[in-house]
Formats: sequence, structure tokens, C-alpha cells
Amino acid sequence: MSIQNLTTGTPAAHRAADPQDQALKERHQAMWASGDYPTVSDRLIPELGERLVRASGIREGNHVLDVAAGTGNAALPAAATGARVVASDLTPALLEAGRRQALRRGLDVEWQQADAEALPYPDATFDAVISCVGVMFAPDHQACADELVRVCRPGGTIGLLSWTPAGFLGQMLATVKPFLPPPPAHARPAPLWGDPEHVAALFADRVQDVRARREVLRVEMFPTPEGFRDFFATKYGPVVVARKGVADDPERSAALDRALEELAAAHDLSADGDPLLMEWEYLLLTARRSA
Repeated sequence: MSIQNLTTGTPAAHRAADPQDQALKERHQAMWASGDYPTVSDRLIPELGERLVRASGIREGNHVLDVAAGTGNAALPAAATGARVVASDLTPALLEAGRRQALRRGLDVEWQQADAEALPYPDATFDAVISCVGVMFAPDHQACADELVRVCRPGGTIGLLSWTPAGFLGQMLATVKPFLPPPPAHARPAPLWGDPEHVAALFADRVQDVRARREVLRVEMFPTPEGFRDFFATKYGPVVVARKGVADDPERSAALDRALEELAAAHDLSADGDPLLMEWEYLLLTARRSA
């Protein structure tokens, strides 16, 4: 049965957004639709979704929800196991890119626009609820955690892969933050999802058998810090938006470019003269929903 046809059990958290909240979500949609996130996902992090699927123990016959799925970095490998997969995301452009990729790979995935803070699914619907560097970017962390637990069946798996605060992407987001419009008061920094203590506090005693480990993604595709800067400045939504916001201010624009180059250089592990070699740290966390 298609999830679209399940009209009972609408969660209490699925509420009409106030105008400010709706405007924020529209800005998030526009941000992730800008640039070229499908290329970022395909070229930089294709293996992360596979790692999350393996760690979550997803197998044939499971009913799986990928929250903030983007273009399906985790949804597609989950579907490849034979699981029944719903991929949800706030941004229609990313869902459409994922749908095309699923068709090319002959994978059956149901793509649906949905807000991670108010998922439109009945309680205890899914055997596994996962998110790969996705749900971390929703501003209200507690609302997202509540929804992840709510739609997972008792005994089911919640699996998350998130950039850490101290890792490269966490530091990059901190670098870009001063060049972006200020977030609303209730928004929490995305990389906090990479802090196991923060995630434990969000879930509290509603989960058990929590397993959390830090791992790294080796990145070797950028020849120079300037090459890294140019790639992210044209393809990664938060950087694209930041750069656009300072385009009329040459001094701030140059400061943003310089900060990105310096960050990449500081994380370079290669020998002098070689292409950049970076290790991007993330937290891989799995847990079972308590009965």
C-alpha cells in the first residue's frame, strides 16, 4: 500500500506552520535547490548511504523511511536490499533528482515531499527510520527526534549519519555561518547531531541499544584549496547562498573565499604539492526504539 493512501493516525505534531516558520522552510527549500547538490552527493559521499544502511541492518522486506533523503543517498542502497523504501524530503528538486536516479538503477522507491519536523505518517509505521546527513539540517532538533521515534515501530531501528562539530564539514558550516542570514532563535546548529550526548538527550529513554562511533570519509578529489572553494561555492547550497548574499560586498566576498581556502588547507593531510587529502569526520549512530 502506498503511504499516500494512509490517511489515519495523523500525528499531533503535524501542525500548520506559522508564517515565520513557513518562510524559513521556503528558504531551506531554495537553499538546497540552489547549486548542484546531486553532484555533491554523487561525487563526494556516495558510500555514506551504503554505510548507514549496513549499520542499520536493513534487509529485504523491511519497511524503511529515509528522512531528509535528498537525492536518495541512503534510500537507494536501502531499496537495493529489497526493502520497501519511502524517501521524504522538504525540497522537491532533490526528490526529482533522486527519482530519476532510481529509475536509471531500476530501484523501486516512493518519493514524497515531507517536513522532518512534522512527518505525515502514522505512528509506528516503519521497521527502520534513517537519515544520512539530512535531518541534521532541520532547525528544530527536538521536533525531528520526536518524529523519528514516533514513526518507527517499537523494536525498530533508528539510524543516523551526521557530520560532527569538530570535523571538516562541521567546521565549514561554522565558517560559512557569519555570511548567512541569522537563524531563528529556536534553530540549533546542524553539527550537534554529530555529538552523541546531544542525540542521547534528544531521544532520552525512548531508545535503547544505542551504538555510536566516529568514522571518517577520505576525500581526494580537490587539486587545491581554491579548487575546493570553487566546487562548494557553485554546488553546495549553504555556500552558494552565502556567496550570493555577499556578492555586492567585495570585501566580505573575498573574506568568505579566503576562509574556505584556509579551512581546506588546514585540513590537508597530503604531502606538499600533491592534491588535497582530507578526512571528514561523521558520527554513525544506531538505536532501537524502546517498546
